[in-house]
Amino acid sequence: MQAQARPRRSVSPWAEAWRRFRRHRLAVLGLVVLALMVVLVAFGPLVWKVQINDIDFSARLNTPSANHPFGTDDLGQDVFARVLYGGRISLAVGLSAMLMSMVVGVTIGAVAGISRGAIDAALMWLTDLFLSLPLLPLLLVLTYLFRDALKNVFGPEIGVFMLVVVVIGAFGWMSVARLVRAQFFSLREKEFVEAARALGASVPRQVTRHILPNALGPVIVAGTINVAAAIILESTLSFLGLGFPPDIPTWGRILFDSKEYLDIAPHWALFPGTAIFLTVLCINFVGDGLRDALDPRKVL
Repeated sequence: MQAQARPRRSVSPWAEAWRRFRRHRLAVLGLVVLALMVVLVAFGPLVWKVQINDIDFSARLNTPSANHPFGTDDLGQDVFARVLYGGRISLAVGLSAMLMSMVVGVTIGAVAGISRGAIDAALMWLTDLFLSLPLLPLLLVLTYLFRDALKNVFGPEIGVFMLVVVVIGAFGWMSVARLVRAQFFSLREKEFVEAARALGASVPRQVTRHILPNALGPVIVAGTINVAAAIILESTLSFLGLGFPPDIPTWGRILFDSKEYLDIAPHWALFPGTAIFLTVLCINFVGDGLRDALDPRKVL
């Protein structure tokens, strides 16, 4: 008597994506290292009690030691404490700017992808207009024009944070919009969307229940790239002296302050530079893993 075949357990698409993601070793390693860095910058200051603005001229430009794991700067301030504090701001800027650019990009791309004719042409003309603008000079001009006004209204830290997030997010949505538009053009002609349309589903329901969920894979991958780009742009603005003020350390600001002492105190620039490098590298690894995990044509 033959044994009955055991029923095959159904697996959700997200569970299958997680299984595929775990097989990407560099992506898993990047996720682990990134998670450790987030935990370190989030909870490290609760353990390492040294204040970021404590000045000790007797310990100026000291190399790494037990008392100062990352050494000290030209004022004797602990670089480790400042890197931990700056990591919070840099990561918060990257995530906030990414969310803003994703919301704007997905909205414009979805409207353009589901529309036809003049609306699609107008939105793509707007996208091409933003793509043609020189990003870094424009960021510098906008930051220079509005930084003082926002600092007076919201304070030096919150005001500059809002300005940097809005400026970076406002010029990071174009690639997402084009990606979502292309996905919509492909998905809106699929059989399951035509079936929903034949059953009387409205256009908003077609978008929210059928098209957009199937277009999220490439969008998530683009989001990881935008986080890395936002961190680099924030670091660039701070390095050029147009980001956060000197008493609010970010990774880019620490690099800016250390540029005159690279020959006698390279540790001052080494550790924040390494933090930026590891964060961006890990985010890119995670993006590669998500791309492979969410691509059904990829065999893992």
